[in-house]
Amino acid sequence: MTSADSTVAGRPLRADARRNRARVLEVAQQVFAEEGLAVPIDEIARRAGVGVGTVYRHFPTKDALFQAIIVERLNAVGETAQALAQGPDVGKAFFAFFEHMVRDAGLNKALFDALAASGSFSQELTDQARTVMMTGLGELLAKAQAAGEVRPDLTAADVKTFMVGCLVMARQGTATPEMIVGVVCDGMRPVSPGPTPEA
Repeated sequence: MTSADSTVAGRPLRADARRNRARVLEVAQQVFAEEGLAVPIDEIARRAGVGVGTVYRHFPTKDALFQAIIVERLNAVGETAQALAQGPDVGKAFFAFFEHMVRDAGLNKALFDALAASGSFSQELTDQARTVMMTGLGELLAKAQAAGEVRPDLTAADVKTFMVGCLVMARQGTATPEMIVGVVCDGMRPVSPGPTPEA
């Protein structure tokens, strides 16, 4: 549980308030993922089994609720990448992570919306979460490069750009997501030396 989960404006949350907040986050994440950001707060409250006032006590605006979800997701992504960087077969783990991120964000309308729009989010909170994500991605990339599985001239920012590019192309429907990811992953592998021309 993060400090944001256990306190509001510096005050500790009671156990029931923590449960309500966690329940609202869980339901909102599912609803936003399936239906995007157009779902009203009162519908989220209904599905979570709490009053609208309970939602607004924890999240004064829909942007505040969405921001809490994005911060949680970015932190989780970074922690997953860091854990994979410490495991075996980092090359395989890197490409599986890339494929999973594209597939997950492609199915998650809220996450895609977050990449496409800025929103009135707290810059400090989202920057901290992005740092966690990019640090984890950077560690996983560096380990895969050291193992000779990923071309050495790529940066974590490049990889993130490729993820976004895959999502945009998949949304356009000009090719299957599997084909797009496969082509991009092939492009991230080390370039094999070509055959030596015959004299």
